[in-house]
Amino acid sequence: MRYPLLLLAAALLAGCAHDPYPYRNGGPPVINYDVPPQVIYRIDDHRFVTLENYRDCHHGVTYYNDTKQGIRQRLGREGIENFQGRLINADPSGQNIAIPSSAPPRTACSDRGCTTSLLYSTDGGKTFFGVRYMTSFNPFRDTAKFTIAVTKAHLYVAERMETDSYVREYPLAPEVDLRKPYPPGFRGSTFAASKRPGYLDGLRSPSGQERFTCDPSIRPANLPEPE
Repeated sequence: MRYPLLLLAAALLAGCAHDPYPYRNGGPPVINYDVPPQVIYRIDDHRFVTLENYRDCHHGVTYYNDTKQGIRQRLGREGIENFQGRLINADPSGQNIAIPSSAPPRTACSDRGCTTSLLYSTDGGKTFFGVRYMTSFNPFRDTAKFTIAVTKAHLYVAERMETDSYVREYPLAPEVDLRKPYPPGFRGSTFAASKRPGYLDGLRSPSGQERFTCDPSIRPANLPEPE
């Protein structure tokens, strides 16, 4: 059984003092900042991620949008917009999508570190599920070491080390839950990038965008007064 997105995110982030979904279970009061949405990542002309209701580029709410299919999915708060690495969504069918998260700068992690997840979809963005890809005491800084890439059949999570990159290859299909043993006929692998130097050759998002962008000059005029 797959868990709803917010419940799964809560489980994945149990080792982290920072909660990127504070609207869950009541949370603090919601402030409606007077800022326009920003497109921070674009897959193509109709699929993109927006940052909305944000205090700055690190503290807002993100949505996945597909204007052709009429999809608008809330991804979370203070998470997606903080990913500092590369992201390549290159599935030509458009069914497989990955959107990694991080935590804002200066996040206080627990003594076990912050557990950081990415969201993935195998149905074109109608539903997303989460899988952990990193545990770190400084996730905002350390996500810069990662390249996340999606193809018609695989998810690649590559972490840059001192002399090489360590790559985890996951199968992507509607039948596969990445948190559980794979069903028959599916397998994953791990390898050093130096052993398969061409594994990312030819992969690109249709838009060409590989990193999240945000205009830090856009700030709300209705920031609450400091207490």
